[in-house]
Order: sequence, then C-alpha cells, then structure tokens
Amino acid sequence: MAHSRYPSILNSDPVLTAAAAAASEPAISCRRINVSFGTLRALEDVSLDLEPGRIHALVGQNGAGKTTLARVLVGLVPPDSGRVWIGPDEIPAGDVRATQAAGVAMVHQHFSMPPSFTVAEALELAAWRPGTRPFYRRSSLAERWREDIATAAGVASPSTRVRDLPIEARQALEIARALAGDVRVLVLDEPTALLTPTAIDALFGRLQQLSEAGVTILVVLHKLAEVAAVADTVSVLRDGCLVLGPIAMEKVGQGEISDAIVGTAPVDESPGMAGGGRGPAEGHFRLELDEVSTGGSAVEQGLRRIHLCVAAGEIVGVAGVEGNGQRGLVSAVAGLAPLTRGTIRIGGRDVTRSGPARRRRSGLRLVPFDRTTEGISRTAALWLNQSVLRIVSSTGGVVPFISVRRLRGKAGKAMDRWGVRYQSVAQPASSLSGGNVQRLILSRELDGDVALLVAAQPTRGLDFAATGFVRATLRRLRESGTGVLLVSSDLDELFELSDRLVVMLGGKIVAGFEAPYDRRSVGDAMIGATR
Repeated sequence: MAHSRYPSILNSDPVLTAAAAAASEPAISCRRINVSFGTLRALEDVSLDLEPGRIHALVGQNGAGKTTLARVLVGLVPPDSGRVWIGPDEIPAGDVRATQAAGVAMVHQHFSMPPSFTVAEALELAAWRPGTRPFYRRSSLAERWREDIATAAGVASPSTRVRDLPIEARQALEIARALAGDVRVLVLDEPTALLTPTAIDALFGRLQQLSEAGVTILVVLHKLAEVAAVADTVSVLRDGCLVLGPIAMEKVGQGEISDAIVGTAPVDESPGMAGGGRGPAEGHFRLELDEVSTGGSAVEQGLRRIHLCVAAGEIVGVAGVEGNGQRGLVSAVAGLAPLTRGTIRIGGRDVTRSGPARRRRSGLRLVPFDRTTEGISRTAALWLNQSVLRIVSSTGGVVPFISVRRLRGKAGKAMDRWGVRYQSVAQPASSLSGGNVQRLILSRELDGDVALLVAAQPTRGLDFAATGFVRATLRRLRESGTGVLLVSSDLDELFELSDRLVVMLGGKIVAGFEAPYDRRSVGDAMIGATR
C-alpha cells in the first residue's frame, strides 16, 4: 500500500488534537495590518486572533479586503505595516516560504493546478520541496499517490488530467494539494463559489474532519447559510476594516452579521435601461428551442432534444446539478456550439445557422458563467472591455475609424450609470472586485435594445449588495419586456426570480415547475429521485 502523505492530518492522535485545541495562544494572529494599492486602502488597522482547531469564517462585501487579508496571513501580500504570528513565532511579513515552513497553506479562489498535468503529477509538483530530487518514474508516480487521491481528493484515477475533472473534484484536489505538507493552518478563499449544493456539503464535511484533527481553518464565504452550516466563529470586514469578530456563531444572529456586512445603506436599484425595446407582447416568444441537440464534452453531456421557450417579460429559470447540460444550453443559444439537430429562434428569427454576431443583432445578450475569463479581458483597460461592442461592427469586422477619446468618455459614463467603482478608465479589469466586474459586464451587455438576456450564474461569488443589485436588474428587465433565461445553482435565487422553472438532468429537460415551488420536488428532479 502506498505511503500516505497526510499522516498528521488524517490520523491525528486525539490526545494531541485536544491539547492543540486547548492551547492558550492563537494558531495564527495579526496586529494592525495596513495594506494599500496606490490610493486604494485595502486593509486598515486590522487585528485578528484565530483559535486553534476551529473553523473561522471571514465575510464581507466584494472589495471589503477579505482576499487581501487572507493573502497577508499566508505571506503572499506584504503589508505596508503590521505583524503576523503563527503560534508563538512572529513570521516576517510577506515571506511566503517562512509561512509555508510554519505550516500555513492556502486554497485559492481560482484553481492553481496545471490543467495539462495528471492528478498524480499535480500532487507531486505540490509536494516537491527544494533539495529533493526533481525526478520520478511515471509508472511509480500513480501508485505513490493512489491512496491519497482516493482518501483526500476522491478522484477515481491518478492518471486523469486535471482539465478533465468536474469542478468539485478539482476543488478537492486543490485541498489535497494544500495538505501535501505538514499543515497547521488552512486558508480557503471562496471555496464554494463554483460548487453545487451537494459538493458544498461534501466540502464542509471535509473541513469538519480537518478541524477535528487539529487543523485551524479560515474560510472566506459569502452566504450566511454557509457560514451557519460550517463555522465556529465569524469575522466581518467592511471597507477594509474589521467591524465584527471573531465571535462565536452561537453568540451572534444572522441579522447582526448582515448589518455588519452591508452597514445601513440600502441595496442599490438598477438604473433605467432600454431593455426589450419592442415592448411586452402577448404570446410573443423571445427564445424558442425546438428539438435542440448538441455533442458532449469530457466534463458535460450534450443536449438531447431540448424544447424550451422564453416569452417577452418572463424569467425562465434553469436548475440542475452542474454538468448536466447547462453550459451546453447557454453555448447553443449564444451560437458558440453547433447543433446536431433542432432549431433555435430569437425574437421570431431563425438563427440556427447564425453566429454570435447575428444573434446579437437579433437582440441576444449574455452574462457568461465565468465573468473573469469569459466576460472580460483581465489585462485590458476598463474602457476597452466596456467598449468592445462599439469597436466591432455589426458585420463582425472592426470599425475602421474610432475615437479612443470618445470611447473612453462613453465607457466612463456607462460605468458610472451602473455604479462601477473604479479610479480610472485606463486601469486593468483585473483590479476590480467580482461585483464591479459584473456591473461592468451588465453596463456593456444591456446597452441598447435587448430582446433576450441569457444570465449564467449571474450572482455566483458575489456579496450581498452586488447580489441584490443583479437580481433587481433582472426584475427590471422582465418589467421592460425582455425575456430572461436564468441558469443558476442557487435554488433560492431561482425560486425568488423565476416565473417558470425547468430542471436539466443528463442533457435533457426532465421537469418543469411553476410558482409556488416545492423544494423537495425540484430537488428530486435534479437527482432523478423517485418516492
């Protein structure tokens, strides 16, 4: 049997674990941390103590400083001032090697494993330390990691390529990577953002096991239900300041946490939009799919004879466990995936053989699944991201004459109308928080005559205020006569917004529901359960 590389984590001595949990000193702490990026103050005078062997939740709006604080604690961001301790030892601020040597590891929000590596190769890379031999045999590598992959990552084969894993397996693998050393403190940055509810439950069970084994866990979360489900204590950041905690969950109510996160300011209302300029029309469909089928991929089944309509002034929700055809559905509607059979009409026009440009001329707009890789260019300036549809002509070619000055001005005005928080239209899109990136995408996509909006996971990973803004925007679109196809893994969001709801399973629509929705019935349809 292969030697396990997690003996201190998976097989901890309960006596030692109890002693560690009872230790008087914090597992990790910081004092008076200040971090600025140019004129932007990301963290201001933050002091924090995390007790050993417990799960600590860190919450706050996008841009509140959560990721920055997490990266300070693991040594990836040097603070302008302040000090960090791991146990009794002060660690040089911004020294990631010293932090790793002290037993601190981080699971980042965006997966870091090389996608072309096999699972065994990725874990070997993570476990490699300076001074060890950088050579291995492929024949022995898989066997060396087989036991750890089965117990820690839940992946069937060590030879599977990372890119071919479903989202939840990649998340588990990222945790396994972080645990490749002797870990005392594990930091996770928004680990639930890409997971289904079932995968989230499995993740939380894993974190509970690690906590019981003596590992101290700091997890950045957005949803209060998730905080209540997994955390022992909670801390709240707002505008770079620690405004609550750490405080035991049994000593604080959800209302108090929510007030600390958003303050007393009301949720934004979305600005006025041209939205369905054709106006609501009785019986008029913005989207019609008839017998639509597509080929599959390594991680998701193709569509199988999909029948679906979205009327003017209607939000149709799409539920389902991730990987059951939702991404294929969005790609088919957007013109990004060829059909093997069937017909697609947008605004009454047959667009089955049309590309994305013609579909946009028919009134289609898209909020993609991953706003940071599919919705924007992270390295391009804000004005260029916002203006790209003005630069590309209606025929799909580049407009021969453009005024950069005029485009920058229009982009700035549009972003101001949509409440994007930025300093300069020339700054890269990577400098924005998730909520502001989503506002930027909305300011671009909802400019002009919109017949149909396809919104794929539009609030995934967003904070409370940004989530409220996006949902209000979808309601305003419906009121203006636009049809909305809403794909979401958040059932509460679908129940709140959808006029009708369909469930996808195995590339097919297997059930349809109308409000008021029964959670048990929808859940049964999602997993194919019968009672």
